[in-house]
Amino acid sequence: MDTVRVGFVGTGGIAQTHLDALSRIEGVQLVAFCDVEASRAESAAARFGGRAYTDYAPMLREEPLDALYVCVPPYAHGEVELLAAERGIHLFVEKPVARTLECAREVESAIQKAGVLSAVGYHFRYYEATQRARERLQGLPIGMVIGYWHGGMPGVPWWRQHALSGGQLVEQTTHIVDLARYLVGEIVEVFAYLAHGVAPLPHADGDVSEAGVVALRFANGAVGSITNTCMLNPPGEVALKIYTPDRILEVSWGKVIETEANRREEYSSRDNPYLNEDRAFIEAIRTGDASLIRSTYSDGVRTLAVTLAADESARTGKPVSV
Repeated sequence: MDTVRVGFVGTGGIAQTHLDALSRIEGVQLVAFCDVEASRAESAAARFGGRAYTDYAPMLREEPLDALYVCVPPYAHGEVELLAAERGIHLFVEKPVARTLECAREVESAIQKAGVLSAVGYHFRYYEATQRARERLQGLPIGMVIGYWHGGMPGVPWWRQHALSGGQLVEQTTHIVDLARYLVGEIVEVFAYLAHGVAPLPHADGDVSEAGVVALRFANGAVGSITNTCMLNPPGEVALKIYTPDRILEVSWGKVIETEANRREEYSSRDNPYLNEDRAFIEAIRTGDASLIRSTYSDGVRTLAVTLAADESARTGKPVSV
């Protein structure tokens, strides 16, 4: 396949990052753009060529697409992926893959039945620094993990409604949960606390928690914790620290810090993980080599299952198996 024809559902926010990256990949043709706000779809069509839509159903029916990027809020996932899979269109889905596990499982089944390729936007997996950390951890016994996503509240209205976004744990901290799964292994049990009403937030109409802490138990016996907050005005911090008897690795945005008894090394890869993940997805479509994709839809479902289990734990006050 020489040219890969790509469409988008959702053209704001993260979609712009993917559009910029895809426009740099030879042989990619951006042909169709759908958004509930017509002006956004029209702006993308004017910039990259192709047609603008406000309804994905006629777009998928009329446009001969090879691949579709689904860049919508958590609550809006589901029907578009099902329709695309039914039409044999390869899918790139932004995280989290759905708002409920039932929706995600239905889409997962449809993707498997259709035999289309899938990828999920867990871009931390595509940093060269993350790959370096993965290599440096090979064969080492991991005992403990500490992760955090500490920052402020995004300004989009749906984000601050728990029913629509799942809150910071499900929508943002999912990256750290996924990174822990990728570098350490599967998470089998969680116990969580979420804080409500302890600090003023910038939007009074929201009902998401301001902070949270999740205890983790991994299949390999390791334990850990992941904390998150969206109440910060100062600059935030995002990282995952992995502890072995002789080595500590801290992984963040394109950087890994490795500490041993008499050595500390900091490595920055300075690459573009969005370009890396988009290039891998497109090349997988061209060659049929699914191994190029580091996070499939099924992988995204497993990460979603962990965050939803933590959300359930916080509501029930009990540990929840994943």
